[in-house]
Amino acid sequence: MKKTTTLWTLALCLLVLGHDLFAQKTEKPNILFIAVDDLKPLLSCYGESQMITPNIDRLAKMGTVFMNNYCQQAVCAPTRASLLTGQRPDYTRIWDLKTQLRDMVPNVVTLPQYFKENGYTTATIGKMFDQRSVDKGMDVPSWSIPAVSYGKFPSNYAAGFEKPVNGYQLPETKAKVAKIEADAKSRGLTGTELTEYLANNKGPAVESADVPDDAYMDGVVAKNAIEMLGKFAKDQKPFFYAVGFVKPHLPFISPKKYWDLYDRSKIKISGVQRMPVGAPDYAAQNSGELYNAYMQSNFEHFDAKATPQSEAIQRELIHGYYAAVSYMDAQVGKLLDELKKQGLDKNTIVVLWGDHGWHLGDHGLWCKHDNYEQATKAPLIIASPAFKGNQKAQGLSEFVDIFPTLTEMAGLKTPADLAGKSLVPVLKNPEIELKSFTQSQYPRKGDKMMGYTIRTKRYRYVAWYEQNYRNTIILSTAKPVAVELYNYQKDALETENLASKTEYKAVLKDHEKLMSEFLTNQKQSR
Repeated sequence: MKKTTTLWTLALCLLVLGHDLFAQKTEKPNILFIAVDDLKPLLSCYGESQMITPNIDRLAKMGTVFMNNYCQQAVCAPTRASLLTGQRPDYTRIWDLKTQLRDMVPNVVTLPQYFKENGYTTATIGKMFDQRSVDKGMDVPSWSIPAVSYGKFPSNYAAGFEKPVNGYQLPETKAKVAKIEADAKSRGLTGTELTEYLANNKGPAVESADVPDDAYMDGVVAKNAIEMLGKFAKDQKPFFYAVGFVKPHLPFISPKKYWDLYDRSKIKISGVQRMPVGAPDYAAQNSGELYNAYMQSNFEHFDAKATPQSEAIQRELIHGYYAAVSYMDAQVGKLLDELKKQGLDKNTIVVLWGDHGWHLGDHGLWCKHDNYEQATKAPLIIASPAFKGNQKAQGLSEFVDIFPTLTEMAGLKTPADLAGKSLVPVLKNPEIELKSFTQSQYPRKGDKMMGYTIRTKRYRYVAWYEQNYRNTIILSTAKPVAVELYNYQKDALETENLASKTEYKAVLKDHEKLMSEFLTNQKQSR
């Protein structure tokens, strides 16, 4: 009898142990989803040795860096709407900064919404969707917990500091902002005219203040995100937590200690200060986000018509961008530290992405808003305890791939109609090349022109279609009014449009075929 009891006890222990092991294997992974505004792949883990980004480098060692990743449209609202729905801009119909996503596609299921519907707690803080393209709740259907967006931002700034004014903390900068507002009112501007004037005259392009991290917005984002991770650690449900940092977006603001990391005299400016030879005029953009909003009244010797700007101005702006990247990197480090402290690192997928690239004076351009390499190439890092770390994938990827990647990683059924491909095979083997090309696009001339670009491993092909893209679908039979072709093996800086060169006739034809296939096959919501 005693022997029988012992055997039953042993069997019960094995059953319980087996159940625990099974539970561990089937436990859904958490997801920490980090978005960074205007972050190009200017990071040490992307080979940029002048950058001081130890925390994102740490994340890179934990996972896979996608070295050739591209956005779908190089401006905030369209690229974020595309990434967060897994659909391209011609499906979401978000091509600008004012159209509401659910006015265009009311029944679209977003990435966080899909996880919410599959048992996850979903929450966000900071900038995730662009707030101009969704409701005041940052797309209410997406979140289990009401979103903490910039419109509902926490007020727990560092002791002794009030909420920044237009992002600024220095008294002298705040005085400049006050003067701009006073000048506008003295002109009798009210209502929409006043709003537009202030939107185009926000203040200086840079600020360096000897203040703690949480005197500025991203420091407060990190502080509140850490608190939320602590709450998630006590919960039994898996979470999808989306944290949006705004720097290095303009204005280039960060605590002085991050500016001090870089020697401005050693900062290099771009060796290409003009547009590509043979490119159509409308392929360029006027750097208006910088010039109109932050520059026209803030540099004594600034000339908005001058291209390029003086070396001194370029170095100051680039220095500001570098400092803002390092400031943001420090905030990412705080999140990674908290994951480890709470024991969440053992079962959390971390995804970090910058929503598009950014010009830093190359081609005489600043900001994004075009189809060139510096605007469309964007960082993507995915780290998971389930996959090997310290990997670099050289194959092409794009933001529409993130949705199906995360559903597969989480063991969820992937929606059948997404535009991208899962990158899980690449996480398993970074030598795999899933795609022959990526696609981006940018409109011009109001609603009258769309430029589509195909990026293959070696080339970029751009086709400009003069057609009202809002009212009609641009078909593969349409004839472009201009084309561009760049060979990155021979001309990495895009100095010359090769589309008219006889020796590139066959290459051009191959890319025309790819474009035709893309326009024929891309899914649209109308």
